[in-house]
Amino acid sequence: MSDGNGGETVDVTGAVLTVGETMALFGADRAGATSRGDSYRLSFGGAESNVATGLARLGTRAAWLGRLGDDDFGRMIARELRAEGVLDASIVDPGAATGTMMKHRRTNHRQSVHYYRANSAGSRLDPRDIPPAALSSARHLHLTGITPALSATARATVESIAAAPDRAGLSIDVNYRANLWSATDARECLAPLFAHADLVFAGLDEAHLVLGRDDLPADDAVRALVDLGAGEAVIKLGAAGAVALVAGGDPVHSPAIAIDVVDSVGAGDAFVAGYLAERLAGLTVEQSLVTANACGAFACLSAGDWEGYPTRSELRLLADTEAVTR
Repeated sequence: MSDGNGGETVDVTGAVLTVGETMALFGADRAGATSRGDSYRLSFGGAESNVATGLARLGTRAAWLGRLGDDDFGRMIARELRAEGVLDASIVDPGAATGTMMKHRRTNHRQSVHYYRANSAGSRLDPRDIPPAALSSARHLHLTGITPALSATARATVESIAAAPDRAGLSIDVNYRANLWSATDARECLAPLFAHADLVFAGLDEAHLVLGRDDLPADDAVRALVDLGAGEAVIKLGAAGAVALVAGGDPVHSPAIAIDVVDSVGAGDAFVAGYLAERLAGLTVEQSLVTANACGAFACLSAGDWEGYPTRSELRLLADTEAVTR
């Protein structure tokens, strides 16, 4: 794996290695219909790099691997991830551009995200991009259901990682995107992958998608996900919190933190980062859910995919009664 400049190999030993797509992000500065002269804020985002950033802010060694174009957007993404403390194991693809996405707010309470990723560098991820040694030397691997929907080679990459012998532990977040593939295609791909995973994440609707039924309450759904073969499953319930289950145990519930939401994009990735950080540190499911819900709440308090993610020292702030810290 080369670094973001195509140079020396990045050592991911002991890191949580996330693999997937990251794109440049243009966020509208105001709500309303798109008009000539509108201004946009440049950033970047991607489920897997978001998780890596969230982990790094919590003090967990984390790395991100994906393809970036040999362009200004790709260089910006690699540079900013390194600035966040993420080990940048990205691959520079001179034959394709870095993908982009546009975030619009038609009203103050509703936004839409449009993606421009066809034939992008990120969609050209290939199984040969992943050195087998990295899969065994990493502490943990994290994937999402976005990557296999991008292209045939990206799907093959995810499947090869999941089936790799002597690899590190594996977590998978469904992260279903209806504009990338059908529910049937997603289920046919993801359900077998869950049998390889040690930990799976899903929203309740996503759990229903993978399971092929929509009549299960959260407790039954999380148990059914574990029955697919994963040792542990977590269902994210948004404002209702989350429920988790370890094989052989009982469902564990944790309430969400009440907040005034500014931007919910990236909250699920922040949740995953919080949960992974604590479970890998040896904390209980209950403790991990508390941190995960706090991270998700922080993400919703700021505009952007990952900019509002908390550091470990900030986690207590949502429980503080004092409005001013001196």
